[in-house]
Amino acid sequence: MNQVLTVKSLNISENKGTKKKPVPEIELDERGLVGDSHAGSWHRQVSLLGLESYVRFIDQVGRMLDPGDFAENITTEGVELKDAKILDRFVSDSIEMEVTQIGKKCHFGCEIIKEAGACIMPKEGIFCRVIKGGILKPGHQFDYIPRSVKIRVITLSDRASAGEYEDLSGPEIEKLLTEGFAATHWRIAVGRVLIPDDADLLKKQIEQAREEGIDVIFTTGGTGIGPRDITPDVVAPLLDRELPGVMEFIRMKHGERLPSALLSRSVAGTIGNMLIYTLPGSVKAVREYTEEILRTLPHSLLMLHGINAH
Repeated sequence: MNQVLTVKSLNISENKGTKKKPVPEIELDERGLVGDSHAGSWHRQVSLLGLESYVRFIDQVGRMLDPGDFAENITTEGVELKDAKILDRFVSDSIEMEVTQIGKKCHFGCEIIKEAGACIMPKEGIFCRVIKGGILKPGHQFDYIPRSVKIRVITLSDRASAGEYEDLSGPEIEKLLTEGFAATHWRIAVGRVLIPDDADLLKKQIEQAREEGIDVIFTTGGTGIGPRDITPDVVAPLLDRELPGVMEFIRMKHGERLPSALLSRSVAGTIGNMLIYTLPGSVKAVREYTEEILRTLPHSLLMLHGINAH
């Protein structure tokens, strides 16, 4: 059952870093709130803060505050916004918004901090872009639709798929991704597949992942120069855009210490809006590669979804 977000107040200001004043209704368009200082062709078009956050802050400081005092455009109730994740959506029949950022840095000389003594927007406020606009009034309700980044891990191994030994690399990637995203503002869902070193099966898995709306594929195995190492040969022709820097950096970083690492033919790139990374088959290599990929993966996801967070 979906959680319901209720609009309690709509607030506008002409200048950034100042309190916003409640208004009886607003118009949302492709730039955000018409007439508000934060409207524009960027990812932080609309700011939201929950009454749940107001109550906690008021209990701490012992003074009353009004909606808009923390410069949020929309004051809400019903969903703990501080627990929202990037790409979550708020959807109604007429309006739709997508979460693009959690928290923010305060403006220098911010009026809100001077008057309230502190600000909760940096930790508990969220920002959205408008997917579908319209007229918004207090009392409007949205369904809160959580969105997970869907990741598929594909292990290629003749012997593991035949049951001759356990697949260790696939579970290791899942573990590293789960740990790596735990402290971020992203929600992930990881699924694993085990197949032989077969070009047709791999291509079928990639096509199926794309049809299912998978966001990221990690393959493990088949990146060397052995007769059954076919992973890069299958993946490279499918790429719309290659990301050569990621794998080049990893090869150079670890190749200086272990020259055999330079023999890896791993590739990375995009197929439509899906990222794909081909990793070697050893657990040690998986750890080394995943550590580096995680440094750029969140930003890559933002870029693929058209969220310019520079």
